[in-house]
Amino acid sequence: MEQNLILNIIPFTPASGKKTFAFYRERKDDYYPIFKGDLEGLLDGKFTALELLELEKLYTDFQPAKEGAIILDIDLSKSHRFASHYYRYLIREYFTGIADIMHQNFTSETEVWFHNKEKSTAKYNVYNQFTLKVQHGRVTTGPELVLSYDGTTKVFAKPVSEIYNFNTNLYNWIVCNGVLYKWKYRPQSVINIPEKCFPVLSNEIKPQLDIAHDVPNLSNRYPRYLNTLQDFYNKYLAVEAFRKIIPISTEGFYQPDAKQYRVICSSSNDLMYAGGKTGKEPKKDFKFKGPYQLPTKPSNFKFFFIYQASDKAGAVTELYKYLNSGYKDDRFPFPKMQDYIKVPFELDITKNIEFDSVENAVTTVRNAIKNAEWQPDTRYLALFVNPVPKLEKDKERVNIYYKIKEILLYENVLSQVIKSEHLYKNGEPNSYFNTFLPHIEIAMLAKLGGVPWRLNRPTNNELIVGVGAFYSVTRKTRFVGSAFCFNNEGMFKGFDCFKGDDTISLAGSIREAVAKFIAVNYTASRLVIHFYKDIGKKELQPIMQTLHTLGLNIPVIVVTINKTESKELLGFDTADADNLMPYSGTIVKVGWTEYLLFNNTRYESTSKPAQKEYHFPVKIALSCTVDGMLDDMNLVEQLIDQVYQFSRMYWKSTNQQSLPVTIKYPEMVAEIYPYFQHDKLPDFGKENLWFL
Repeated sequence: MEQNLILNIIPFTPASGKKTFAFYRERKDDYYPIFKGDLEGLLDGKFTALELLELEKLYTDFQPAKEGAIILDIDLSKSHRFASHYYRYLIREYFTGIADIMHQNFTSETEVWFHNKEKSTAKYNVYNQFTLKVQHGRVTTGPELVLSYDGTTKVFAKPVSEIYNFNTNLYNWIVCNGVLYKWKYRPQSVINIPEKCFPVLSNEIKPQLDIAHDVPNLSNRYPRYLNTLQDFYNKYLAVEAFRKIIPISTEGFYQPDAKQYRVICSSSNDLMYAGGKTGKEPKKDFKFKGPYQLPTKPSNFKFFFIYQASDKAGAVTELYKYLNSGYKDDRFPFPKMQDYIKVPFELDITKNIEFDSVENAVTTVRNAIKNAEWQPDTRYLALFVNPVPKLEKDKERVNIYYKIKEILLYENVLSQVIKSEHLYKNGEPNSYFNTFLPHIEIAMLAKLGGVPWRLNRPTNNELIVGVGAFYSVTRKTRFVGSAFCFNNEGMFKGFDCFKGDDTISLAGSIREAVAKFIAVNYTASRLVIHFYKDIGKKELQPIMQTLHTLGLNIPVIVVTINKTESKELLGFDTADADNLMPYSGTIVKVGWTEYLLFNNTRYESTSKPAQKEYHFPVKIALSCTVDGMLDDMNLVEQLIDQVYQFSRMYWKSTNQQSLPVTIKYPEMVAEIYPYFQHDKLPDFGKENLWFL
């Protein structure tokens, strides 16, 4: 499978010879801080040893020297870190007066916004956002300019001075005189001119100002993004004025050679189903090949309904028919549950719970569950037909999902939630509900302890732990799901979760997981941690101490997985001019230990990904407690291959995912857990996939 890859990176040539710069000890307006480390080897003779020791940073405006200046002659081709600061300054100067809005982001890179007149309305203005990032030697051997398209942003057409009776605490960013400011930290000069301050429309603000949320465009983004980037390049970068300050390559976007990327072996897509049958795509294969493993403990499984009385004749009746008898449709029929997931649909009507209204649903369910008599050696799964619509604005009504989920979980009852509007709407069954059934039943099978499919790879003594995070807007805090454990086959081995970035709890959870793993497997060859962010020594230290207490001297490899799809770095396959998405399993090296992984369903030239399957790449970074271990490229490829394969172990749906379950599952738990009243999960909740 041949590809013609290009990356949104533009190499450029550093200026030759030395250039003189003036630095100052004190910062003034518009001066840029330059840390001592960015001037390594250039300060000798300018300061005493004691002064140099105490020095943290200097400041410069990149202009001719003024009184009190410290003069340095710097070769930009050798002082890469300082050179990056200088190039950023030149870029900001160039776009001043060209861009409609400018901003220096938290990594000091330049954001430029351009007014999109076609999409703007009388209520708001729409801006196309771009970021220009300077880096050195990550993909090429010299300086590089990364041009990324960050999508669009809406800015309200009225200034804050004309928005009345509004909670100003909701403001996050504002635009004033073409500059982006954080509302909370805007300077006094901006505070004094509210008539020139226009709020950026966040999702929290939009309903307050009677502006509808954006409807996402689910079509293939690759052509749109590449066209937008090329237009920007041609208009603003491939011109004499810009090349005078940043001598970019005349060849445009960088084309990596064959040594800089590879495609994972096609066998990495293989999944195993019933009887050792293999296949690549569950949405096509599962119906014919069946589940790899049926639930075995306990021996009996029973189901019951929880529903609002008004839904009984419609939504509940329809759902019962679909699960018990299948979905009858001439074009797209769907088998009954017993034929699809091989688990009989045994309904215990004595356990059905009917409530009159949403307002008394939680109380009714709590009382019924507390007073129920459960049969021994039986696992119960409640089918909760939720009457609250998807676009409900009342948070109390929305929260019954979490409250009922919690009540059931702490009574050792599993649950599957289905929106009544998906089943029955406007007095008629929804004609597309057959598209929901595969996902619902796969999730039910996994919750009951079955294995829909597994990775087709030999078992080894490797433990993989996934740690994810979710920021709760309503709770204004971060919740972390930790120690989601799997073996190298992708088989789930249990998890724990806790509130807050608690490294001690994280280490304790991993210790427990490792101990359980060793009890079954007798040893562990290495510990691989899939982490949602860069992990520092402070977080890693208690984990290493934990392993030491277990008598284990094994390598710990941390695989950091960017849980938001990478927009900063992108690759395009120009050999497929219509779609541009690289083949599934394409790995591109974009840093010293950093890689892009394209995780999608374009397995071969004849593949036809669904609309939602044109995934952008995920960004992966590797680190290890054993020096030099990651110099072994075979090991590096194995680790990235593992991330790739674990994205195929998602059992909430039959659709292909871009993120591995090691990150996805903890994130899902952490999204629900903040709404629970209990401080700890019950043991029952740590042993199954109730959150799917």
